[in-house]
Amino acid sequence: MKTNLKKIVNIIYDDIKIEKNSLIPLLITVACTVSLCCVLHYLGVFVVNEKESVTVGFMCNGDESTSHSEDFLRVVDILELKFGSKVNVVVKSNVPELYAEQVLNELMEENCDIIFSNSYEFGDDLKKFAQSHPKTEFCQATCSNANEEPLLKNYHTFMGRIYEGWYISGRVAGFQLKQMIDNGEITDEEAWLGFVAAYPNSEVITDYTAFVLGAIRECESAKIKVRYTNSWSNYSEEYRTANLLIEEGCIIISQDTDTSGTAVACENTKVGHAVYHISYNQDMLYNAPNSTLVGARIDWSPYICSAVEAVITNKKIKKNVEGSIHGNDSGGGFNEGWVKMLDLNRAVAPDGSEDIIDESINEFKKDICSVFYGDYQGKNPNNENDVCDLNTVYKECRYQSAPSFHYIINDIVIIEE
Repeated sequence: MKTNLKKIVNIIYDDIKIEKNSLIPLLITVACTVSLCCVLHYLGVFVVNEKESVTVGFMCNGDESTSHSEDFLRVVDILELKFGSKVNVVVKSNVPELYAEQVLNELMEENCDIIFSNSYEFGDDLKKFAQSHPKTEFCQATCSNANEEPLLKNYHTFMGRIYEGWYISGRVAGFQLKQMIDNGEITDEEAWLGFVAAYPNSEVITDYTAFVLGAIRECESAKIKVRYTNSWSNYSEEYRTANLLIEEGCIIISQDTDTSGTAVACENTKVGHAVYHISYNQDMLYNAPNSTLVGARIDWSPYICSAVEAVITNKKIKKNVEGSIHGNDSGGGFNEGWVKMLDLNRAVAPDGSEDIIDESINEFKKDICSVFYGDYQGKNPNNENDVCDLNTVYKECRYQSAPSFHYIINDIVIIEE
């Protein structure tokens, strides 16, 4: 009996030794497998619950014939190239503000997974729909209400730091003015810029202020006259307003409006001196080949492509976007690829313009260019007690992607009624 019991004990002991000897290699194998999975997941090899396809809706206040909407809708082709059959795009163009709710209902009937809107005026309606349709993502360009109550996980705002592009365009314009002064074509007192502006809001004020401050960097005597059209897209009014500025002696004209009216006015002018044009959003070389110098635009594709990718891969949009993130609001400039310069018209622009552009882009990428800075004071046109002193740098877009600068700078910015 003792002999049989001893044999049983030895068999069990031998089994334990075998399992013990194989335990260490087993643990090593498990550890290696877990580590490999973590690395592959980090590299994006594993995608969890990726959707086969998503429907992407666009709601625009214009179409491809207007500069802002044309610039916005460039992304449609980029989306289809990047994601192929994974995206189904639905575009609603020329949407009046009063019809935004109706068009949003149409997009919801198309079962959109994510909707992008390009007009500030659509912001309230888009946020209202986001609240009542929590499974759909809503992304509003140029607006600043994403971080206001009610805070919604599926409502986002975004915009490029286009003032960076305006500043560079201003430097090229100022360089042109300085050359004309040096050549005796105009005097210091005649170094006027003109600006056809849609509305006196922060976005527009930021743009023309950055424009003239860039010009002053190259031409100290530069000043700017501004006329408002009170419309984003009115060709005849923009053409008429640009001609008024030309008649008032403005040498270089630009606009924060949506048609080619300003460019055509510059090209067709009959005054006895050269008049130049600075583009915004849309290249005007075709409309004004003899007067266009350069321009800038927002590139909406980095944000929109990242947001669509986030929906496809079931990620949070703000976690998938490269830029300055403030809650549910995202922004970016040259450093993130959100702002681009339009083609320089080398046949018209002065030699050295390309160097100025490259220098400024490099400064923005290194964050060493303070646009709203200098010995200037200004005030809010709607509140004379709200003033600014730019001897202290005004850091635009510090807390949100939409522009916030709303001051008329004394002496160098003249508002014409």
